[in-house]
Amino acid sequence: MSSYKYKHLTLDDRITIQKALKEGQTFVEIGALIGKDPSTVSKEVKAHLDYRNTGTRSRGYNPCRHRKRCTKQYICGEDSCGFINRLWHGKTYCSECALCMVNCPDFEEEKCSSLKKAPYVCNSCKQVSSCTLAKQFYDAKEAHKTYEKTRSDSRKGIDITPEELDRLDAILSPLIKQGQSIHQICMNNAAEIMVDERTIYNYIDAGILSAGNIDLPRKVRYKKRKSKKVVRVDKKCHIGRTYEDFEAFMKGHPDFNVVEMDSVEGTRDSTKVLLTVFFRNCSLMLAYLREANTAKSVTEAVNHLYEILGREQFCEMFQVILADRGSEFTDPLAIEFDEDGRRRTYVFYCDPQRPDQKGSIEVTHEFIRRIVPKKTSFAFLTQDKVNLMMSHINSYTRKKLNNRSAHQLFSFFYGADTASKLNLEAVPANEIILKPELLK
Repeated sequence: MSSYKYKHLTLDDRITIQKALKEGQTFVEIGALIGKDPSTVSKEVKAHLDYRNTGTRSRGYNPCRHRKRCTKQYICGEDSCGFINRLWHGKTYCSECALCMVNCPDFEEEKCSSLKKAPYVCNSCKQVSSCTLAKQFYDAKEAHKTYEKTRSDSRKGIDITPEELDRLDAILSPLIKQGQSIHQICMNNAAEIMVDERTIYNYIDAGILSAGNIDLPRKVRYKKRKSKKVVRVDKKCHIGRTYEDFEAFMKGHPDFNVVEMDSVEGTRDSTKVLLTVFFRNCSLMLAYLREANTAKSVTEAVNHLYEILGREQFCEMFQVILADRGSEFTDPLAIEFDEDGRRRTYVFYCDPQRPDQKGSIEVTHEFIRRIVPKKTSFAFLTQDKVNLMMSHINSYTRKKLNNRSAHQLFSFFYGADTASKLNLEAVPANEIILKPELLK
């Protein structure tokens, strides 16, 4: 397990990465310099590759495999092309032209093999000044600019329920009235707030929060912006954690236990939502009631499981977590690492609009919907009722489990004591109820 603790990369971190790449240092060495895992450095470099099709001072960009021995002339049919080449080199060879290769029937692109392996860039390459192939660089300022732009990408408009507004108001207004800036509040409560600074200013302008413009002494200095944006999802979190990455990881770790995670929502009159946790190896599902569908609430649920199971048991049961791309799962590092910076699991995401990639948990949700049908408010739910519901569901005998229940298989794999820690109870077969009457 890694000992590195997660923080966003700063501009200084990226400048250090660029400088170290120039000096030819490895990702392990760079990671030690900035206090990050080497995989973080690798993902950062690959995510911000700066592609450049440039040649040298005397030769234009030409990635043709035959360029060094090519004797073709006037392929493009431009007399001026030949004139320029004669003027500078006394030759009219097309291999020295950056345009003729477009029309050449024998053109075969050559790519530098060094770019297929770490560090994936030309920053430290000694031949870069004499190379006419396509190049890749890591530029710290451009990388940070792209990172900042990605964090600010959002959609227009406001879509919020009264319950969600009350929840945000309870967090924001007291802190604003304590004299804290919007930036300060967002930085320290990002996983719970789940909206950007501009949105909070919009809410204050609209008068829908308890705190008003009068509580913001510097507010009058800001000019009104033309667009109003909302940040919901940090798309960068999916890099290196796609379903393709998941499949590749499982090929290298075929014996790892996979746990699927998802959310089940009720009607919009309540912010309560269920976090469902499905163990593929025994088809058992856990469910945890959350007061709001935020990244922070998911992290809190995972931390709760980590605490009651203990590190060793948790790491055995939750070796890999597969989730969808909902906003509640956009803080993977808080799930992957404990508070001491030790890795406890690996998080991956399904492709967009592909619920079939975690079809087992989707099918098991049907049992929940028998007891809590769609269009049912979750306002009446408590964790005790949720535990009761899941005990009945997990005690249900299934043909695909060789006529055993998920509870029986889970107890076989992890022991009755572990089942007890998770508030799992075995319900006699003839007493199982899978209808709304169970919770009434």
